[in-house]
Amino acid sequence: MLHRIFLVMLLFTICAGVAQEDTSYKKRVLDAAEVNLLFSYYGQDGENAAVTGGEGTEELSDATSSIVVRIPIGEDDILTVDAGISAYTSASSSNVNPFDGSPGRIASPFSASSGASRQDVLAHFNPKYAHSSDDRNSVVRASAYVSAEYDYFSLGFGGGYDYLFNEKNTKLSISAQVFLDKWNSQYPIELREGFFDSRITGSGTYNPAFSAFDQETRNSYSVSLGFSQILSKKLQAAIFMDVVSQNGLLSTPFQRVYFGDSDDFFIEDFQLADDVERLPKSRFKLPLAGRLNYYINDQFILRTYYRFYTDNWGIRSHTANIEVPIKLGDKFTLYPTYRYYRQSGADYFYPKEIALSAFEFYTSDYDLSQYSASQYGLGFRYKDIFTKTRIFNFGLKTLDLRVNKYDRSDGLDSFIVSFGTTFVGD
Repeated sequence: MLHRIFLVMLLFTICAGVAQEDTSYKKRVLDAAEVNLLFSYYGQDGENAAVTGGEGTEELSDATSSIVVRIPIGEDDILTVDAGISAYTSASSSNVNPFDGSPGRIASPFSASSGASRQDVLAHFNPKYAHSSDDRNSVVRASAYVSAEYDYFSLGFGGGYDYLFNEKNTKLSISAQVFLDKWNSQYPIELREGFFDSRITGSGTYNPAFSAFDQETRNSYSVSLGFSQILSKKLQAAIFMDVVSQNGLLSTPFQRVYFGDSDDFFIEDFQLADDVERLPKSRFKLPLAGRLNYYINDQFILRTYYRFYTDNWGIRSHTANIEVPIKLGDKFTLYPTYRYYRQSGADYFYPKEIALSAFEFYTSDYDLSQYSASQYGLGFRYKDIFTKTRIFNFGLKTLDLRVNKYDRSDGLDSFIVSFGTTFVGD
């Protein structure tokens, strides 16, 4: 799930200006349709794959393309449609069935199988609607979301309300979202009914005490609160809080666990699972965040961000981010960034062969372990002030390119390249 998290964080957003009402003319919230074309490529590697019980290749690549269209509806309303496809190839997930590879390949957690489970495609569709009041002091928002991949389907909907006052220097926001998800559980091949392979080696007979999950739904509910304030001509601050509740199947069905009190069994160099991860059926999350932006001069802006996160699985985390946009004339801007992250481990995390079969909950997913991470990035933006570059009836407004490098203390490293363009209609 880590790469999904990065893709979401690094996709570019489009901001619309808000103007005050005039007694003789009311300015439209959005003057013309905008089209945003987005593409990103993500790659990672590591040696703690959750699919193979916390030990094995984490090599993965993901290419995502999206189109975001914003359409003005009258003077007060905007319809936004976001649709995209993400295609990935994963050496880790290929080992859900490590024995369906090419002839002559020796099954191993540190090499990829060439079977069908090595790749998948995620498609999403996300329409949004926003209505602004006549005085432009409030905005009502509604959204829907649907996505699907081979073993997972997600349906979501939500809404929100923004209120501006104090001459638009202060903004209050509240929103809520619901996601109703459904697994199509894919278990490790050796735990599926009827599995038999004469190549199994070990002491005794391989007969794990495995039972399939009796529930395959996952529901998530969240409420978000935000407050932003312009403190001076140069300083702006904001604080945010989310309250998130999840219930249902919160375990990932194909992630193996190996017990310290069970015999080991192998096919070639691949150890057979003792079970899959078992996590509680409920989770409560509470992120708290703040942002402080300072206008230094016409060339430099300082943007800072901090977030504290806690949940009832025992994870506590801290995120700090700094970005310093540097204007290089009227059209070009550079965006150097740095992000630091540190978290404690979940109560249910155990490295390979540390958990015991008598435990109720256990996982060897290193995303739930204790670690720290640094992310370094550089972005570039070109802004065509007069939209002289044109394609059909659309003029180029902005062009963005960003590159980020991520390093984690457990050995996982990754990078992402993102590219986006915004076109404005006549």
